[in-house]
Amino acid sequence: NTQISGQGLDINKMDVDVLEQIHQMGGLQLVMPQAFAETDCGALADTGRTVVEFNLTGESVELPIMGGKTYNAMTFNGQVPGPTLRVTQGDVVQMTLVIPADEVTGHGNDMHASQMSATYFDSVNPGETSQYCYIAESAGVFKYHCSGVHLAGMDQHES
Repeated sequence: NTQISGQGLDINKMDVDVLEQIHQMGGLQLVMPQAFAETDCGALADTGRTVVEFNLTGESVELPIMGGKTYNAMTFNGQVPGPTLRVTQGDVVQMTLVIPADEVTGHGNDMHASQMSATYFDSVNPGETSQYCYIAESAGVFKYHCSGVHLAGMDQHES
């Protein structure tokens, strides 16, 4: 199967005449969106697009809740929810995640707008910094959250 205009196309169920017509017109060219085609920050910085830097610090903090109690939260920049990132469609997002050396666990970041797998930006260990870039191709409102395929307690790790 392939995707054409958001609809599935099963070539096993197509009429042979349709396939021949497509062939006679020069065939189909499947194009990978730029968001997937290039993620190297240096290469994207040289495209002439606006680069929007998004700097996050992953840290565990104790936050107050109703009744005078507290809970331990894994946060971005010490807040829940994390900071809002606003970009214009077509901008390059340069996401940098810093995990302080005294942090108790690693953090990761899964930005749904990037359209990339969370495994691309896996867990960042205490004392480390990591960065990735992508082109903001899709318009909309998207969440991001702490992620990391190799992190313990991932079910309690969403910010």
